[in-house]
Amino acid sequence: MKTILFVIVAALLTASAFAANEKAAATETNLPVDQAEANYTQAIEKRTADILALLDIADPANKERVHDTIMAQYRALRIWHDENDAKLKASAKDTNAVAQINATLKTLHDEFLSKLAVNLTPEQIDKVKDKMTYGVVQVTFNAYVKMYPDLTEAEKKQIMTWLIEARETSMDQGSSDEKHAVFGKYKGRINNYLSKQGYDAKTGRKKVTPAETSTPGTNQPAK
Repeated sequence: MKTILFVIVAALLTASAFAANEKAAATETNLPVDQAEANYTQAIEKRTADILALLDIADPANKERVHDTIMAQYRALRIWHDENDAKLKASAKDTNAVAQINATLKTLHDEFLSKLAVNLTPEQIDKVKDKMTYGVVQVTFNAYVKMYPDLTEAEKKQIMTWLIEARETSMDQGSSDEKHAVFGKYKGRINNYLSKQGYDAKTGRKKVTPAETSTPGTNQPAK
């Protein structure tokens, strides 16, 4: 477990550096409106440029369309959270109200992916998602594989499925802390799953049952 925490903490530090401009732009409340907006634009331009650098888009027109789509999504997410975060907090005990509010975020999410799909391959879209969530999926998956060397392919597949599911939610959050909080919830689910599968969180090894220590064909422990 210490190994997982160490690797994930390292990922958080990397993500914090990546998100520095985002936080700075978001907290400059004392600046004039025009200056704050200019700083925010500069921050999301940097994030968008980092994403585009991974996509290797040859056609300039295509690259420009993708650039505009990503920039627009960052702005749309900012507006959505400004308008709805307080509503979500106030409606926390009303599951129907929360579901209705979140449905509008899901619509924004789906429209963004549909626009990307016009100009990008599925593999490129995954790169966009990973960059928007600081690469936490692969870092966390690698940490689990390292910590739990006895994982079966089916168990690895389940872990990756949940991490990808977390990424879909995380990429719509309004801050780096909120993005990581989503992964934190899923890591709790994964840890519970591994415990039920018989893994020891301290050693990373699967607990051996009496049946597994017996000599085949007998009820006596193997010598």
